[in-house]
This record gives sequence, C-alpha cells and structure tokens, in this order.
Amino acid sequence: MFTVSSYLIAVLFCVITMICWGSWGNTQKLVSSNWRYELYYWDYVIGMVLFTVLLGFTMGSHGEMGRPFVQDLLQVSLQSVMWVLLGGIIFNASNILLSASISLAGMAVAFPLGVGIALVLGVIINYIGIPGGNPILLFSGVVLITIAIICNGVASGKTQTNSIEKSANRKGVVVALVAGVLMSLFYRFVIKGMDVQNFESPAVGMMTPYSAIFVFSIGVFLSNFVFNSVLMKKPFVGLPVSYKTYFSAPLKLHSVGILGGIIWALGTSLSYISAGKASPAISYALGQGAPMIAAFWGVFVWHEFSHRSKTVNTLLVLMFVLYALGLALIILSGAN
Repeated sequence: MFTVSSYLIAVLFCVITMICWGSWGNTQKLVSSNWRYELYYWDYVIGMVLFTVLLGFTMGSHGEMGRPFVQDLLQVSLQSVMWVLLGGIIFNASNILLSASISLAGMAVAFPLGVGIALVLGVIINYIGIPGGNPILLFSGVVLITIAIICNGVASGKTQTNSIEKSANRKGVVVALVAGVLMSLFYRFVIKGMDVQNFESPAVGMMTPYSAIFVFSIGVFLSNFVFNSVLMKKPFVGLPVSYKTYFSAPLKLHSVGILGGIIWALGTSLSYISAGKASPAISYALGQGAPMIAAFWGVFVWHEFSHRSKTVNTLLVLMFVLYALGLALIILSGAN
C-alpha cells in the first residue's frame, strides 16, 4: 500500500484534506433550491462508500509497505472494527447536523462554528490520546482559531435583518454547535482501530488507513438508515420527505450528492494516511482548517454575508487572518 514518507508530504496531504472538507458543502448548495438536504445526504453517503472501495483497490493495494487492502480487512480484530464503526456512527450524527445547519444558516456560518468547535475539542482529545508536536505552538494555534470562530459568530449575528432570518440563524448556530461537539469525538475512535505508530508493518488485528476509511464509511452508511430516516420524517425545517421522492429524482441530482461524498472521502483518506507522520492531533487539526475554506466559499461565491457593514467586514477579515495564523502555528508545532 502507499504510505507517506515525510512530514512535508503529510502536511501537503492535510492541506488537501482541509480543502476537501471545506469544499464538499458546495455540492449541497448547488442543489439546495430543489433538493432537500436529507435526500442529498443519502447520495453523499453513497459517494463516500464508493470512493473508499476504489481507494482500497488502488492506493491501498499497491506498494511495498504494509498489507494490501483485502488482506488487511481479513485479519482485523473485532475490537478494531467496532472502534472504527463507532467513529463512523458518531461522525454521521454530527455531519447530518452540520448539513442541517448549512441549510439553516449557510456555509459561512455552519462550518466555522461547527467544524471550528470540532477542531478545538478534537485537538485536545487527540493530543491526550497520542501526544505529538510542540504543545505550546499547537495550542497557541488552537487559541487563535477559537478567536476566529467568535469573530465569525458575531459577524453572522450582525447580518440578520428580519425575525425569520434571525430565527433560522439561531437554530442553525445551535445545530452547528452540537454538530461540532460530536465531530470532535469521531477521529479518536477511528485512530484506536489503526496502528498509527507503524503503517509500514502494522500490528496484527489493527487496521491500515485504507481498511479504516472503508469500515468507517460502512458505519456511516448503516447508521444513516436510522439518523437520516428520522430527519426525513421530522426535519428541522420544512415538511417531511419520503424515499419515493428520493428514487424518483433525476440522475443529475443524485450525481451532485455523490460527488460531495467523494470529495469528503478523499480528504478524510488523506488525513488518515498522513496521521502516521504528522501525528493524529496535527493531522486532525490541519484538516479541520476547513472552516476557513468554507467561509471563503460562503462569503465570496455564495454571498452569504451580503450588505456587510464595516464592522462585519472587519470581523470577517480578522476571522481569515486568525485562522491562517492558527493553522501556521499548528504546522510549525510538528516540524521538529
């Protein structure tokens, strides 16, 4: 299987992860006017599973290091499988809520708040589990990103002009915060099923990144029958939707959601692959710089902060600058 040979390559992979995690929401925005996010999310999950299978039989099966994809799957222990499945289930609960928040408050609000909270809590959780990098630089970066999250939240509150917008925004903010807390937990459970210390010669019963991302996606897919079915019947906003509506939709709508899942799965796969060289805490933290990317899309492409005042513009600039500085410190924390 393919493995990362240097910290520089690991950082490059994490940057791609950040771009993917911050960009998949664009596919939801593309179809949001005529395709409910609950229906979109089924295609998203299917795209995730399809990509992880393709990855396993390509990058996961060729190379001199580690175990090939199928061989690795056949030897994993039940305990490793359960840890990774649990990570997939927790992630799915958080990501469905994040999708709901996008539909309520927009990308520029949902991602910085939800994923930003996940970054802060997740770095702490993953660092406690497997310490890595300079803690002063690492947590200084986290502090800067926390301030960036606050700037985004204040800016969002100042752009709502009527009671309906304010109500939807408040609900979106609450949903994003709950999503962020849940999202901070999933990565640690996935890492417990992998031999992060030695991808080249992994311990018996433990997973490589390629088998882990596949099992993870299965956990997401299976749990979706519970989580998403409930939301389809009792949505956060709008009337209930049915599976009949899902299956009657044209291929064009389905393909957009599948693309969104592929984009997310690509980013996550690279995050897992790079965790051996960058450490789980740093790999996770860099990938969770996604809110800066999502905020860029939301502000400059989807114009979610239209009619901005000078105060809002200042807050948005501060958000981008602080996020960038925070990510820089996180990168430097692992470069020793």
